[in-house]
Amino acid sequence: MIEEIGRIAVKVSGREAGKKCVIVDVIDKNFVLVTGPKELTGVRRRRANVRHLAFTPHKIEIERGASDEEVMKALEAAGLIEYMKSKVKVELEALA
Repeated sequence: MIEEIGRIAVKVSGREAGKKCVIVDVIDKNFVLVTGPKELTGVRRRRANVRHLAFTPHKIEIERGASDEEVMKALEAAGLIEYMKSKVKVELEALA
């Protein structure tokens, strides 16, 4: 299961398209809870459809439902702060 807690993903639709986020909880087979954290990437904590996410190979070690502060500490420990700040250009073909 690629939509696992701690997986870093890129939002591919909506106003936050192209921004990276971290999965903090799996709600069901269609939805996950993600956070940027907002101070880092601009993605606020919210429910997201897995069809609106592109999963990256990067994963951090966090507990289920981790706070934004815990996510930031895990990103710093993994050395992924600069990676998370960079925005990805989303192509429309990727959605088809």
